[in-house]
Amino acid sequence: MATTTDSSSGAAASNEPEPSFDALPLSDEVRTALREMDYQVPTPVQLAIWEPATGSRDVVCQARTGTGKTAAFGLPMLERHVRRSQKNVQALVLCPTRELALQVARELEALAKHLEVGITAVYGGAPIGRQIDAIKAGAQIVVGTPGRVLDHLRRGTMSADNIRHLVLDESDEMLSMGFERELTAIIEHLPPERQTLLFSATLPPDIERMVKTRLREPEFVVLSGDHVGALEVAHYVYFVTRDKHGALMSVIEVEDPESAIIFCNTRVETEKLAQYLQREGIEADWLNGDLPQSEREKVMRRTREGKLRFLVATDVASRGIDVSHLTHVINFDFPQDAEGYVHRTGRTGRAGRTGTAISLVTPQEVGALYILRLTYRIRPVERHLPSSREQQTRVEADIITSLAETFAAQGRSPEHLALARRLLTHDEAEAVLAGILRAHLVAHPDLPEIAQSRRRAKVPPAVRSTPREGTRRGARGSRGRRSEPRRSQPERRERPSKAGKAAKADEAPAAEPAKDSPAATPPEPPVQAVEAAPAPEPASAAPAAEPASAERASAERASAEPAAEPTSGEPSAEDYAVADESPRKVAPRTRRTRRTSGSSEADRGDADERPAPKRKTTKSTARKSSSRAAKPAETEEATDSVELHIDVGRKGGARVRLLKTILADGGVGPENVRRVRIREHYCFIELDPTQGDAAIDALTGATIGDHKITASVSERSSG
Repeated sequence: MATTTDSSSGAAASNEPEPSFDALPLSDEVRTALREMDYQVPTPVQLAIWEPATGSRDVVCQARTGTGKTAAFGLPMLERHVRRSQKNVQALVLCPTRELALQVARELEALAKHLEVGITAVYGGAPIGRQIDAIKAGAQIVVGTPGRVLDHLRRGTMSADNIRHLVLDESDEMLSMGFERELTAIIEHLPPERQTLLFSATLPPDIERMVKTRLREPEFVVLSGDHVGALEVAHYVYFVTRDKHGALMSVIEVEDPESAIIFCNTRVETEKLAQYLQREGIEADWLNGDLPQSEREKVMRRTREGKLRFLVATDVASRGIDVSHLTHVINFDFPQDAEGYVHRTGRTGRAGRTGTAISLVTPQEVGALYILRLTYRIRPVERHLPSSREQQTRVEADIITSLAETFAAQGRSPEHLALARRLLTHDEAEAVLAGILRAHLVAHPDLPEIAQSRRRAKVPPAVRSTPREGTRRGARGSRGRRSEPRRSQPERRERPSKAGKAAKADEAPAAEPAKDSPAATPPEPPVQAVEAAPAPEPASAAPAAEPASAERASAERASAEPAAEPTSGEPSAEDYAVADESPRKVAPRTRRTRRTSGSSEADRGDADERPAPKRKTTKSTARKSSSRAAKPAETEEATDSVELHIDVGRKGGARVRLLKTILADGGVGPENVRRVRIREHYCFIELDPTQGDAAIDALTGATIGDHKITASVSERSSG
């Protein structure tokens, strides 16, 4: 008969000291791995699961995300269920997304670091040949997505004869994603005398039906219950009636998240919203099921490393993302069911930290909000969008911050400080300061916009490069330990679109492309007679090891399809020309291509895990694939450069060659200029850190047209 263990309240109410891992009968090898991972004490789910899992009983565990479930089933698996001398698949872990499969496999690898246990991950979107080789080499634990696991079982490349241990991780999400048919087919391949561990944040009717039909007298372990998702997360809601994009920007201005995932219900909306945020000067990128696996891993790596402030994603990202520094989850589109809200908000407030969940709710979504309140007793607090007065207050704060950054260092001389103190004692001090500010703002009308852009351009603090440093309580939030993908693929140089060519001259490649390179563009017509030629690009702009012939072949293939002409309502290429760690550049598109049917059952089950090759190839999708493949290579965060902010942009007459000429006249040669990025009202110059002071001296006071330049070190500078 099934038994139930409820640990949702007792652990919290107890004043007894938390037990250490000494309370569990672990081997010396596993204890060593836990110490290296800085796991100090087991979490409640790890303590509750140990006895039934090692006793070979079926278990249904309801626990919210971020509670250490991977180690909860991984420790019993490694200690009791896997025979190291038997070189075949003995345990199978199923996950809803490829990201989660990779992260679970990495966590198990870390736990089994000192054990001779073979662990491999199998998932759609990756070469199946490598996965077959890893299984043949003696993998004993396979972590995979349902579609690809079923593919291996049907091909005969993975035998289920010796699998005695099955784990269904995030099983409610697998069912909601349409994997019920694949799960049923996989279970039919497995021996009936097996142990099944089912983990789920919620227990909807589909899960209850699976428990009754597929598990044998399971023991229920409940650690979250009806309070799931609401323990360490503050929930807020903004009601929106129009201009949802503008409302999101207002929320971002008010809440000022350090880092966040913004959820959308459709893949189209993720790209549109990410591009909108990029145009507003905010570091953002998107993640959805259309991205190839290599692109998804790059986006996730940048998110974990703290190089990306906002990740715009579909529900494919509500599982498998464990980024410890995420402070907010924002529902741009309210989820279509209450379980989806729980999964999304579980991305923040992990490992005992606090988090914030914010939802934008339209009149059409009020019903879903009401169901959430009834189902999980989560009642978000209503907040109001900022008024015009509050927005003006923020603009004024930005201006003051900008003035302080610009002039505070210049006003340190004793005579000027004495004059300032004398001024503050005058009866008309406020009026005098107002007159000075008026004169400055009249001379620099773009200052509010520049000040706002500086604030928006901030990125979250970098995450520690070695996650195992420091002290952590148990295995909470331990997924995603590695910040780099398991395998890297060679990346190709970017081939600009027509819109990209139009803005190429103002985006200063920091290198002169090869003659045969598709990135080579005609030089910009000279603005003034004194303008100099562009400086050579640094080696980091393109991999030197890539043959020119490969570039020519890639260019010929890409040129076979006509480029989409930009429309008047689409952003120009200059809006996406940002630093190496910034979101990918995208070529303008006029429409998306409809997903086609006709795939096999396994492919259909893995639909959210497979990239675009499973779709019908059209000119539109070919352009999209070319745009994805053309993304420049990711580079490590620069630590040997300084970035300057210049308060004049394209509208003021700023041009790359003109700026380089001014720098050269001041003694800063073109070889020291890494990159120049020109915007409408301001620009950024990245150069050698030893030349920062000289560049500021050369630029400050110089004139472009009628504008006198003011240069300062940018907040984004890595120098």
